[in-house]
Amino acid sequence: MLRKNVRLRKEYLMRIEDEKRAKQKYDNKMRLLNAEIERKNVPTDLYRDEDNLRKEINSQDDNTIVPRTHLDDEYAMSFYREPQIALTTSRSPSQRLVTLMKEMGLIFPNCTRVNRGALVVKDLVTHCQQKNYSDLIIVHEHRGEPDGLIISHMPLGPTIYFGVKNAVLRHDLDVRADPLSEQYPHLIFDNFQTKLGERVITILKHLFPVPKIDSKRVLTFHNENGVISFRHHTYQKSFNQVDLNEQGPRFELKPYKITLGTIGQKEAIVEWQLRTFINTAGKKSVL
Repeated sequence: MLRKNVRLRKEYLMRIEDEKRAKQKYDNKMRLLNAEIERKNVPTDLYRDEDNLRKEINSQDDNTIVPRTHLDDEYAMSFYREPQIALTTSRSPSQRLVTLMKEMGLIFPNCTRVNRGALVVKDLVTHCQQKNYSDLIIVHEHRGEPDGLIISHMPLGPTIYFGVKNAVLRHDLDVRADPLSEQYPHLIFDNFQTKLGERVITILKHLFPVPKIDSKRVLTFHNENGVISFRHHTYQKSFNQVDLNEQGPRFELKPYKITLGTIGQKEAIVEWQLRTFINTAGKKSVL
């Protein structure tokens, strides 16, 4: 199993390098086409490769001219199987963190809670790969208050790291929550307008299977200045109104790192990381 993972990792890194070369060739093709459309001279650095580029352009259509990326391969199996999620906590969890993990197990369909015990991260990843889980979710805490969430896609990544704050459990809600339905939920992503926001949407939406049209559960992810507010509702439609019932839990997520690999891989490439100067005054939200 270890040799297989090493081979898959090497193939994954080779694909990333091939993508860089394909992206450069695609940019050259676009420059050549734009020069032809605008009736300008061919750029001097493309003189030597002009004939080969024109042959490739003539043999491709609108669908094949755009190169594939490793992002297309990360979730290629999601079209053929529903996500299977392993959910666990940090070591020696408090009762509040255990309660949050149980409630998050109700949010994610096809979710299995794993007792952390003395398992290290490497053993968790190996367990998920052997059991053919699609994702691993780890919830962290600080002094009894949940403060971190890690989502790692199996078997090769990506892994996204969130900070968690303002967590309110189902038992802490002012209004008593109704018995929770096990229907697959509909998803609402609001105000994700950048490429990074689309990347976060891709990671989150593949944690959930496709729901039925008549499902009454709704999960909302609303972005405001780089902080994602999560809410969980059920609804009932009457003649002229819609009644929303919050089911909980609720919390805010702030992404701070995305890596192209599973959790615990020191050699994983950092795709994006929040810096201290990114969200300063006058700069737009990263999501």
